[in-house]
Amino acid sequence: MIGSVRGLVVQVAQDYVLIEVGGIGYRVVAGPSLLSKLRMGREASVYTHHLVREDQQALFGFATTEELAFFELLMTVSQVGPRLALAITAAHAVTKLQLAIVTDDVDVFTSVSGVGRKTAQRIILELKEKVHAAGIAAGGAGSTDSDVVAALESLGYSATEARRAAGAVAGTSGELDVRIKAALQELARSR
Repeated sequence: MIGSVRGLVVQVAQDYVLIEVGGIGYRVVAGPSLLSKLRMGREASVYTHHLVREDQQALFGFATTEELAFFELLMTVSQVGPRLALAITAAHAVTKLQLAIVTDDVDVFTSVSGVGRKTAQRIILELKEKVHAAGIAAGGAGSTDSDVVAALESLGYSATEARRAAGAVAGTSGELDVRIKAALQELARSR
């Protein structure tokens, strides 16, 4: 699978970029925020999700590994395809989307074109279940800050970012999900 592409930007279109690597042009579908940063004739590096289906192959590009990880998480939700997952990932910062899932904020998702209320509720429900299965949102007051760090790392943050955010909210009392929300808010403020 193709995990990243680095090369010369040959073309920037409305919904994709053509990056030439070793004489081969890779068409990478991307959101507006990434496309606006790329300039023709300059070198670019993007993280990619290589979608392979029976009838098609496509590369979806992202500026950060956090965006890529969240895109891949969204793709696990039933009835959320790659185009919708890309639209959601491109519409808001990853920290805002993660916070919306933790706090059941349907409005963040319905603000994205193509996402209705039922789809937003399904995204929150299915991704919360995955978080619970990983032991992230469950836990009592006796949980340690290492639980917050583990939760943030499973959401795609680096160990350094996770430790810094967990340390910033170390004095927060309450259930694990309250401490995770506080850490996500801290990460959103620091970006």
